[in-house]
Amino acid sequence: MALHKDLPIYKATYELMLLAMNLIKNMRRDFKTTVGQKINAECLELSTLVYRANVAIDKVPYLNKLIEHVQVTELLFRLATDLKLISLAQYAAAIAITSSIGRQANGWRGKKPASLPAT
Repeated sequence: MALHKDLPIYKATYELMLLAMNLIKNMRRDFKTTVGQKINAECLELSTLVYRANVAIDKVPYLNKLIEHVQVTELLFRLATDLKLISLAQYAAAIAITSSIGRQANGWRGKKPASLPAT
């Protein structure tokens, strides 16, 4: 088991958190506390789920939740774009990161644990 902070998926979730924080600080005040806080909370949850999956024996439930939260995060970024809170380029940057997280989570979910015999 690698340290969670050394995993590429964790680095991607951290990069997404940094991007989200920078985007949220420029949102209109009335949306910072609704859409902005929700985006921030979802990004934090992604990092938390990566940590939990890394330390769990059965990673699949955490990875399933991670994939669900990736989809919610993408939806929130889409909403922010449609409301003109972030630009299309900023949306594209966020989606590139969430897509990477989703691919890595799906790949991780598909791997069998090394300690279990293949059936």
